Amino acid sequence: MPLLPGTRLGPYEILGPLGAGGMGEVYKARDSRLDRTVAVKVLPEHLSLQPEVRARFEREARAVSSLNHPNICTLHDVGHQDGVDYLVMELVEGETLAARLDRGPLAPAEILRTASEIADALDKAHRGGIVHRDLKPGNIMLTKGGAKLLDFGLARGAGLDAPAGSLTQSPTMSRPLTAEGSIVGTFQYMAPEQLEGAEADARTDIFALGVTLYEMATGRRAFEGRTQASLIASILKEEPRSISELQPLSPPGLERLVKACMAKDPEERVQTAHDVKLQLRWIAEGGSQAGVPAPVSARRRGRERVACAVAAVAAAAAVGLGIFLFAWPRPAPVPVRFVVTRSGGMRSLSWPRVSPDGLTLAFLATDSTGRGSIWVRPLNSLTAYPLPGTEGAGRPYWSPDSRFLAYFDGPQIKKIAVAGGPPMLVCNTTRPAPCDISWSKGGVLLFDGRASDSLEFVPAGGGTPQPASFPDRRHGASGDAWPYFLPDGKHFLYLTYGMGTTKGPMLMGGELGSKKVKQIGGVGSRVEYAPQGYLVYASDATLVARPFDPGRMAFTGEPFPVAEHVNVLGDDNADFSVSPSGVLAYLPNASTERSELAWFDRGGRELEKAAPPDAYRDISLSPDETRVAYGLQDGRQNTEDIWVRDLKRGVSTRLTFDTGNELQPLWSADGNRVAYTAFSGGPLQLRAKLASGAGQEEALTAPYPDATGSTSWSRDGSTLVFQRRAATGWDVGIQSLTGDRKQFLQLHSPFNEMRGRLSPDEKWLAYQSNESGRMEVYVQPFPGPGGKWQVSSAGGGDPKWRADGKELFFRSPAQELMAVPVRTGAGFESGSPVRLFQKELESAGFQLTRYAPSANGQRFLLNVPLSSSSQAAFNIVLNWAAETKRK
Repeated sequence: MPLLPGTRLGPYEILGPLGAGGMGEVYKARDSRLDRTVAVKVLPEHLSLQPEVRARFEREARAVSSLNHPNICTLHDVGHQDGVDYLVMELVEGETLAARLDRGPLAPAEILRTASEIADALDKAHRGGIVHRDLKPGNIMLTKGGAKLLDFGLARGAGLDAPAGSLTQSPTMSRPLTAEGSIVGTFQYMAPEQLEGAEADARTDIFALGVTLYEMATGRRAFEGRTQASLIASILKEEPRSISELQPLSPPGLERLVKACMAKDPEERVQTAHDVKLQLRWIAEGGSQAGVPAPVSARRRGRERVACAVAAVAAAAAVGLGIFLFAWPRPAPVPVRFVVTRSGGMRSLSWPRVSPDGLTLAFLATDSTGRGSIWVRPLNSLTAYPLPGTEGAGRPYWSPDSRFLAYFDGPQIKKIAVAGGPPMLVCNTTRPAPCDISWSKGGVLLFDGRASDSLEFVPAGGGTPQPASFPDRRHGASGDAWPYFLPDGKHFLYLTYGMGTTKGPMLMGGELGSKKVKQIGGVGSRVEYAPQGYLVYASDATLVARPFDPGRMAFTGEPFPVAEHVNVLGDDNADFSVSPSGVLAYLPNASTERSELAWFDRGGRELEKAAPPDAYRDISLSPDETRVAYGLQDGRQNTEDIWVRDLKRGVSTRLTFDTGNELQPLWSADGNRVAYTAFSGGPLQLRAKLASGAGQEEALTAPYPDATGSTSWSRDGSTLVFQRRAATGWDVGIQSLTGDRKQFLQLHSPFNEMRGRLSPDEKWLAYQSNESGRMEVYVQPFPGPGGKWQVSSAGGGDPKWRADGKELFFRSPAQELMAVPVRTGAGFESGSPVRLFQKELESAGFQLTRYAPSANGQRFLLNVPLSSSSQAAFNIVLNWAAETKRK
């Protein structure tokens, strides 16, 4: 029903209608808060009837609202009132490009200027992970300040695509069939892959831009048809008449560009809007006679003959100059270093991956709400942006052409176009905890699971995974990991565990389709091959390069250092990446993140220091609050050990001395022992040791091939609560420490359940789970059965009980310490969460806890990062291999 003048939608007062179309009615309105005139689009009723569509629409709208560009119509607001969904946009004065084309084609200079502005707008959107999906002249407004792109990504991005077989019902079609029966509207600008039902990506917008450019140059549509079927057939199979035939004075370079944009195969198209923009500017500047009309007059040809003679003389001079310059000694390339810091609300960074062409950095980051996703930053830009749809993604890996990233999402392998578009499923896997991928130039994905699994491969276009490696378990091999394709796309490197006499894993060489393997030698971490002739890997915390022959799969020299203080988790996960173009990226060692232990009251006021600055990790407060056990990172050895500090005397004592890593301490209820996770590059194990340091360590569990950590210990010491990573994610398990020492999973689902902690009466278990789509804190009876209660209301994790069981603490995604009053007994009751204070505790690496409440809940011991370490950063080195010439 049309809205009458005076109607109010939230703070917006309707002034009058502006137009209508398939995606709703548009009104001129006044924003009563800011006293400005805006455009309000009221959306169709069917949008409100589908909650999942509305939710997706709102997510897309938020993304579009972040696009700040002079050639994109600004989206101010999204609202819902009385069953009406609406958008609030910038009111743009002018005429649409469609209306302008009704008067004929545009002049070449106007084409190039307008098209360059549109391409620049698309480039901005694509870099932000947004695809328009409905680019056409009707969605381009010509204003005094330049072209404005309208309706960006919302219609189809919100899930409103017409169903297959109902193409006539496209929600963006705003014009009916003409009297002659020729279809006009969205179909005219659809790419072949859209008509065939494939997902739209940035190249789909490139096709529509090419069709629009053709119409701007000729005044005619590129594809015609008297029926829908004939129009679709024309787009799929036919080529439009040449621009030069219809407009002889058009620049030849423009015709070449338009043809490249309208290629039927997306792979053959211009791949980015940025490239289109550069080509348009080049044409506008007269590059390669781009502005010369197609038919050249005889007089012009005569002038060109004279010019050729002059050019011959100039060419001879150029040859002489070239010889001179070639003989002139050139300065040797030198490494260039810079830092990529956190920005745009990022809380933590990890896993830097440089694209093969060396132009873009991909990495994992969490935003201000605590949600993790894949982010991308072009190295020629000062800003990074997240890829929508990659929330919760595993470590990303580049395709050889630098256009896609592959990653794990639970047990699934997915890929996503960096220029924009939704994630695409490659395959489902059956391997527990799949982790790492290598993408060959032949279009094959090689991947691993846990350290006890073998490798598998699958076509990047999808298929069924097949085995790629076969661990020699007769000679002690426990499993394979960290695959890496060599340049031929057939041979690959990987690490195997349990073989040889070296401290770390063994580097092996394999070949797709063959069981032949080659044992190459011991290395300190996962490896990457640099075409300069080196294998790069970490030795302790130092990144080294070692001469390597990929044909023989053999080292040909000794390693030498490339970078120091590189972050390495465990013995094999080195946080670095090298590109064939000579770019190195790495995350500095976690030992550079220094923090201090301090007591705070419930208002966030610091009371006293508990320990001087150092590389502290997880902390655990003894039951009598006189001691704190903590993990301490050794930057020189890149290992972590457990220490115990006497808070009264201010003395710290080292508790563990193994050559590997001991982390995540947990006190026993009587304060006599400390449990921890032991990790030396192979299986992990939960162990315990007397807090006094006397005696030998005790194994609490059997070795487990993947990440694990203890989180709670019963009063009598008979039951240990732990978490471990499995095929479906994180689970909470129970380990009996007496009798038959049985182990079982208390919480096991397709979701991540973590940080299970027993209540003081041991009748309840608090934990965090992402079953709702984000981490929340829950409580359920222990050991069960029974229901469960959600304690947090807006996200939360890391729950801790007060000693009397009357309060439960947790941390919010915004790094706030929250308190919830609870009542336990025959049942469980909880009140509303109360914010105590906010304190940044985010950190690098795998940690379980950075805070501990006192028994009465009035004080909190926090492990607080120092200000100097609050901006975790990647180090980037250009021409890193140039230093090898001096080795």
